[in-house]
Amino acid sequence: MRLSNTATPKYYKIFRDAVLRGDIPVCENISMEMNRIDRLIKNPNYYYDEEAVEKWISFCEHELTLTDGQPLHLLDSFKLWGEEIFGWYCFVERSVYEPYSNRKGGHYVKKVIKKRLVNKQFLIVGRGGAKSLYDTCIQGYFLICDTETSQQVTSAPTVKQSDEVLAPLRTAITKSPGPLFKFLTQGSLQSTSNSALRPKLYSSKKGIENKLTNSILESRPMTIDKFQGMRCKVVTIDEWLSGDTREDVTTAAEQGASKLDDYLIIESSSEGVVRNGPGDGIKMELMKILKGEYQDDHTSIFWYKLDDISEVGDPYYWVKAQPNIDITVTYETYQRDVDKAENSPTAKNEILAKRFGIPSEGYTYFFTYEETKVHPYREYWQMPCVMGADLSKGGDFCAFVFLFPLNGDAFGIKCLNFISEYTLDKLPGPLRVKYDEFINEGSLIVLNGTVLDMDIVYEEVDSYITKNEYSVNAFGYDPYNAKVFVTRYTVENSEYGVEKVIQGAKTESVPLTEIKKLAEQGLLLFDQSIMSYTMGNCITIKDTNGNLKLYKMNYEAKIDDVAALMDAFVAYKLNKDNF
Repeated sequence: MRLSNTATPKYYKIFRDAVLRGDIPVCENISMEMNRIDRLIKNPNYYYDEEAVEKWISFCEHELTLTDGQPLHLLDSFKLWGEEIFGWYCFVERSVYEPYSNRKGGHYVKKVIKKRLVNKQFLIVGRGGAKSLYDTCIQGYFLICDTETSQQVTSAPTVKQSDEVLAPLRTAITKSPGPLFKFLTQGSLQSTSNSALRPKLYSSKKGIENKLTNSILESRPMTIDKFQGMRCKVVTIDEWLSGDTREDVTTAAEQGASKLDDYLIIESSSEGVVRNGPGDGIKMELMKILKGEYQDDHTSIFWYKLDDISEVGDPYYWVKAQPNIDITVTYETYQRDVDKAENSPTAKNEILAKRFGIPSEGYTYFFTYEETKVHPYREYWQMPCVMGADLSKGGDFCAFVFLFPLNGDAFGIKCLNFISEYTLDKLPGPLRVKYDEFINEGSLIVLNGTVLDMDIVYEEVDSYITKNEYSVNAFGYDPYNAKVFVTRYTVENSEYGVEKVIQGAKTESVPLTEIKKLAEQGLLLFDQSIMSYTMGNCITIKDTNGNLKLYKMNYEAKIDDVAALMDAFVAYKLNKDNF
């Protein structure tokens, strides 16, 4: 078939017809991507090439195998995704060097060349969708069928994880199911005297090498240092949302790949439970593209998820989050996870994200989502309270929590936090948006300068207490960096009720357990989103004796208000007679 600027892509048409008939329910994000594809069809500047798509499909089904050696039959979803990459082309005018035919040298001439349209593809699909195998199909095709010498890289949070993309290729090299692989793998690596007797395609310590073109496919960890300066033609990044990744590898990979004219970057992952990393920034950009806020026809986006948490209980909607359900993963597996989520609150958060694509602020390992929900606004004017403080270093968070004992074992909570202007300006985009929300609700105060002045912090806290006429009957604090504040507090308010709470498993285990029980019963009444945010960042670690301890996974994941709450709770228990 010749190039056509009016044809509808073959496999997209099959998918669209099924959606319009109601056979396949799709989420809003996939619907918006379908609208983008429809616009490509109508654009006379873009051309569809069915033959290029069929060549890729033929190569995969005749030459590749599954990891266990079974024959590979491409899924309909794979054909739909691959068609976006191999099916669309545009023509651009470039200066091309053309040598003279009758003498040495040459000159540059302007020529119109055919160029693949899509350079980046993002796949966000539920766990069990064979995303890594799709990456294998792309990498294998370029490594073997592309006649140019190229460097290809597959990456994941760990090298062992990235090897999942190479494993099916290694099996295919061993099995050699098709004629091309049989030819390329003829010979023995032990033959050193005659290079013609050595195989042209083989797996080595470096990766998978094609000696016909001197191309290589290697695995690398997901760090910027490993991608700086590379000229990768094809890059696949797996599970970029799943781990606690704080480095934007995509930008580093694209900066190196953009040195080439026809590069391709594929990012595939299921949703994760770690928030406010570079992945969230990428998703914000993808959503702008899907909504049409800015046009980027060189990016393909297949973002599968449920539209609402109410759809989790209905198997009919599961295909929204997992297009390969009942093929690569069974309905029974999904049903078991749904049952587990209903009976295990700590597992629910990860299941919703990994299986159904529903991440949410506050999905954690210690506090469940329901426990981090903000309560209706309440005033505690002129009421007795305990103040807890977590005074961090430099321009970092300084957190103060006011704990108000109420009837029925309940506690009211108010938060006051401080951060330096310098630290705020350094925050990445998604996190800055979140901090702006805290500033608007009045729970976060930004102080001028680079480092927080504890005297100014004290005056702000004292002014806050005076304004609300709180009666602070006890004060619990973590001694780290607290000398200036605590010294002034004891001078002006006496040492009565002031308690030092040293951090550690021995001192934290009991109050954390009790705070968890209060949260489960809805007895922690907080009306500020910053408390919900810090509770959502909390995880705990256990020592060999089973004692709990707060663990901060990274710099951005603030838990300071929970630490201050724990300090206040310890001080309350030691000074109950004051209430």
